Amino acid sequence: MKRPGPLLTLLAGLVFAVFLLVLNATTGTKNASNPYRQASPGVSVSATAPTVSASPSPSLPPSPSPSRSAVPDGDYAGRTDDNASAVAVSLRGGRAIAYFCDGHDKESWLKGDVEADGTMKLTGRNGDELDGTLQDHKLIRGTAAVGGQRYAFTADRAVKPSGLYRATATVRGAKIDGGWIVLPGGKQVGVVERDGTPSAAPEIDPETGAVTIDGQKIVARPVTP
Repeated sequence: MKRPGPLLTLLAGLVFAVFLLVLNATTGTKNASNPYRQASPGVSVSATAPTVSASPSPSLPPSPSPSRSAVPDGDYAGRTDDNASAVAVSLRGGRAIAYFCDGHDKESWLKGDVEADGTMKLTGRNGDELDGTLQDHKLIRGTAAVGGQRYAFTADRAVKPSGLYRATATVRGAKIDGGWIVLPGGKQVGVVERDGTPSAAPEIDPETGAVTIDGQKIVARPVTP
């Protein structure tokens, strides 16, 4: 039996080599187009964490400031502890006006605010002051510093015609400025200035406020802040 010749052996090797090339090319194409090929272990996937914004703190409404109008309106009249002078205070809308007089030649008009707790610090001319406290809406207890002297006083709740009155006018060429305190019980204390000179005031008619000064009739009216 004859052995295959060299030419036949070479041809068989070439055919086998061609077969291997075709096989490798086909395998590479499949691997490249394989949709299920997993990603390389070196590839990392980052996830963005959701951002949480803090809810704004609820703002609290400002605390309301105490209202001066919490103090009820009213009129008060009374005497100093030494019974030498009278004091009247009129309260309206958290404001106060007061009058101090001795019925002869000393007087002072004062005004200021009334706090929600009923305290007041009123001021007048020449450094005059009145400090008082409304107690149970029935009376005002305090001190008045007038003309360099200090007087303690108590003014009770006044019911008309009791209260504070004032009249301004020009009589016989003189400027008239008069103040009156009608005390509970009807007694009156007042001072009239004629061009700045004080003297005892004549009585007014508590029902109408009419008063005659130097022969001329004028009208005194209730005083409120």
